[in-house]
Amino acid sequence: MELTVVSLGRDRHRITVRGHEVIVDQPRDSGGEDAGPTPTDLFVASLASCVAHYARRGLGSGGEGPTVRCTWTMSETPPWRVASIAIEVQLPPATTEARQEAVRRAIGHCTVHNSLQSPPAISIRAAVAPSEAQSTPFAAVS
Repeated sequence: MELTVVSLGRDRHRITVRGHEVIVDQPRDSGGEDAGPTPTDLFVASLASCVAHYARRGLGSGGEGPTVRCTWTMSETPPWRVASIAIEVQLPPATTEARQEAVRRAIGHCTVHNSLQSPPAISIRAAVAPSEAQSTPFAAVS
């Protein structure tokens, strides 16, 4: 799997994944133009929307779906990060006890939550893009 992030100037970037595009930016009070959610917003949104996806599956194919509300706090000291996330899954009023249990089981399969519980190995490398004359994909910066 792969996605690409391209700078559009200042704090704005375009994410392209599977033919979809998302613009990320920073709020105006942080120097951005507020042209889209921040990367941190998307991080938290990916968790909340994954929970919503699995909750919907737990409810079955017919009827009303869940509403997921999410709040988060940022750390007050470095390293800057999301410090806490609270997710509330609101199920339709007529949801039976059996369906509630099915939703709880289904939410346990949330890929994003599971990825946070057992974090993936992450490798980040900065390199200079090759000129047309270079044959190697990237020349490492020393």
